[in-house]
Amino acid sequence: MRIVILDSFAADQGDDSMWTGLRGLGELVVHARSADGDVIAHAAGAVAALTNKVAFSASEFAALPDLRYVGVLATGTNVVDLAAARAAAVAVTNVPSYAAASVAQHVFALILHVSQDVAGHAAAVKAGAWAASPDFCFFTREMFELDGKTLVLVGSGAIGGAVARIAEAFGMRVVRAAVPGSPTPAGGARTPLAEALPAADVVSLHCPLTDATRGMVDARFLAALKPGAILINTARGPLIDEAALVAALAAGRLGGVGLDVLGDEPPPADHPLTDARAPWADRVVVTPHIGWGAIEARRRLAAEATENLRAFLAGARRNRVD
Repeated sequence: MRIVILDSFAADQGDDSMWTGLRGLGELVVHARSADGDVIAHAAGAVAALTNKVAFSASEFAALPDLRYVGVLATGTNVVDLAAARAAAVAVTNVPSYAAASVAQHVFALILHVSQDVAGHAAAVKAGAWAASPDFCFFTREMFELDGKTLVLVGSGAIGGAVARIAEAFGMRVVRAAVPGSPTPAGGARTPLAEALPAADVVSLHCPLTDATRGMVDARFLAALKPGAILINTARGPLIDEAALVAALAAGRLGGVGLDVLGDEPPPADHPLTDARAPWADRVVVTPHIGWGAIEARRRLAAEATENLRAFLAGARRNRVD
């Protein structure tokens, strides 16, 4: 059986040994990257294809008659047209929860960047500012305590739950908000967004990208926040209407923004949220989609992807989303 990984590099960073388990299941072909035009050629003859960000639509399924399985090397499944997969009788799996600890600690790295400016203080010291200071200390910005602040979580799955536990350890009050388009979860109702947002000192997004959540953080959402609130997104870039976010930053409404994802990845060189010359640049930190990338999380991802395919080959359903 031919197994193809279409875009391995983000997960393995060149360490091919990460896929040893998959090699025991069939003939494995590993592509570090696949451009859009390469997908059909790279996956030709494969029974199983694994993808992180390479998209599968009806046209790919039609052109790959041998394909019976797509394993998404991520939790989100928006790269696969699930209706088209079902129509083509192709099984689809994902890997839930593998990066919960990794993403949660990155959320707090972003929050602490805004509250403490460790990097800014360290850079100023290396530039000689402390040596030149008339006082024993100096501050690059006004810092604040997280203790007693309110964190609103939009999405309270495995990652949101891990973020909540860290927040509570900092003494924060955690509010779990309702996610647009999602049913009320088992265990109780969520606070309506309209009620949660005005109370938020920090809002952190952890919901999937769906038709109901695309562009959810729009001008109305941002206007509902109190002045000086912090917005964190480690989920999916298109959850945010970036034009509305830039307008809110230009109006001085937000105290800080921490983004690990953008609508286009990689972004264009002139993206206003990555422009170091923008008036709001000191209130925005953007990292290159690294929240999931702790080595432990990436190893779990490879191991879980292997077990998903092993289960499929044995006729069992494991992490199926089709």
